Amino acid sequence: MANQTNSGSKRILVVDDDPAVIYSIRRILAGKHTVIEASDGEQAVVLAQNQKPDLILMDTMMPKKDGLTACAEIRANPKTHAIPIIMLTGVGFELNIKLASILGINKYITKPFKTQDLLDAIGQFS
Repeated sequence: MANQTNSGSKRILVVDDDPAVIYSIRRILAGKHTVIEASDGEQAVVLAQNQKPDLILMDTMMPKKDGLTACAEIRANPKTHAIPIIMLTGVGFELNIKLASILGINKYITKPFKTQDLLDAIGQFS
């Protein structure tokens, strides 16, 4: 659960159980945003409450707590309910996309993703 800080940037919680994905996103956001890392949904819920990020990038399939469950808990908490959430996942099933929408997920991006698509999505929540 490492942090990379840059003054004057958005604080983005990146939640994924694949270290390569977190590394890739950290490189994409380097110099632009502060990255807070979590490797499962359980950590994501705790960090969302404690760190109050400006945005969350969340995978769906993870150990301990899946991303959709974590998002539901984040939305149910008055302290974190307004944090924008982008699902960033390899699961592109229509049912998952609909469920994410019902849970109040702001955007759904499937992996592999294009760097510009991710940056454009993040930019929507400035």
